[in-house]
Amino acid sequence: MPINITMPALSPTMEEGNLSKWLVKEGDKVKSGDVLAEIETDKATMEVESVDEGTVAKLVVAAGTEGVKVNALIAILAADGEDVSAAASSGGGASPAPKVEPAPAPKAEAAPAQKASEPAPAAAAPAPASSGGARPFSSPLARRLAKEAGLDLSAVSGSGPHGRVVKADIEKAVASGGAKPAPAAAAQAAAAPAIAKGPADDTVLKLFPEGSYELLPHDGMRKTIASRLTESSQTVPSYFVSMDCELDALMKLRAEINKSSPMKKTDKGEVPAFKLSVNDFIIKAMALALRDVPMANASWTSTARVLHKHADVGVAVSIPDGLITPIVRKAETKTLSAISNEVKDLARRARDKKLKPEEYQGGTTSVSNLGMFGVSNFTSIVNLPQASIVSIGAGVEKPIVKNGEIKVGTVMTATFAFDHRVIDGALGAELASAFKRYIENPMAMLV
Repeated sequence: MPINITMPALSPTMEEGNLSKWLVKEGDKVKSGDVLAEIETDKATMEVESVDEGTVAKLVVAAGTEGVKVNALIAILAADGEDVSAAASSGGGASPAPKVEPAPAPKAEAAPAQKASEPAPAAAAPAPASSGGARPFSSPLARRLAKEAGLDLSAVSGSGPHGRVVKADIEKAVASGGAKPAPAAAAQAAAAPAIAKGPADDTVLKLFPEGSYELLPHDGMRKTIASRLTESSQTVPSYFVSMDCELDALMKLRAEINKSSPMKKTDKGEVPAFKLSVNDFIIKAMALALRDVPMANASWTSTARVLHKHADVGVAVSIPDGLITPIVRKAETKTLSAISNEVKDLARRARDKKLKPEEYQGGTTSVSNLGMFGVSNFTSIVNLPQASIVSIGAGVEKPIVKNGEIKVGTVMTATFAFDHRVIDGALGAELASAFKRYIENPMAMLV
């Protein structure tokens, strides 16, 4: 029996994806575990593996097709020993359900001769549409004409044999305007959301001379970023807390640790086993601060606060024309070198769109660092379902007053955004203070 290959749901929220590339062709033999195709979601490109063995009978969806719905048929696999051409023409064996054509109208049977003593039967009334959606008694032509006219067949009186709705009845209903729209069509029209006009609508474009611009259509990632950030800004009552953190001790410790890194052999020769960045210390400091202030390591639901047992820290990574936040799980339990290597691997695979959904979904907080661009301070939007995010500015030399003396030190501004439904002001300040302590006393992150 042919085996249907359908568009998989690669994450709990996935509704559709793009079939980026087929890695097999019709006629290829595959076994369980073989990679069939690459599917592109809003954030990643993932490989789809075969579960069964057989021969690729038909590729139903072409490579490069966008917006393929989850569970839609994308290919047909002929089982071992099955005729490939027969499998390709059969449409597969299990799902989705085949299109059902209207059944032909039943043939009218000759009525038996009436006995003189029996009353003649009353003319049959049109068969009403049942609440379960049974089709009214009608001719195929009448059904087609009703569909084209948007008529509800159950509202049309049939004049044919046994109350059958025929062509003349549809034409009469159309002329009189008496039949209501088909309920399915009406429901579909009511359920269809209005198409939101975006930046490319006429209202905006008419403000710019024709030929002075070009349009860049939104891809799935851009639509998702816009949707989630809009949701966050509209639902999260955010407030912001800033802390200036001295970096001199951290920078000194970082240099010493990197200098002591052991060497490892690679294809490119011997390289350091790790090379810590300032951002690695920031991730660790945020994780330890959440460990120390557990009430801030939470998410909001309508019935309860979700108190997380570990600090899963998302790290904002810029990728071509987009942004993704891969997550360092249980960051409070990991060494700085482990965090450093993990972040490098996540960032590389994020740029290649090779992350798995569980590697960028969820998380309990996030770090966004624009210091490398010379940005001194900024604020970020909380990434739901998280309740906090810290925005990191550049480390710059500033005068610092200590014990009545002015000295020059390297100072970094960290700006926290909090979801006030979960983290009240004093609690947010406590978390920010804990973060500052670890940044300014980095040796505490090593023990």
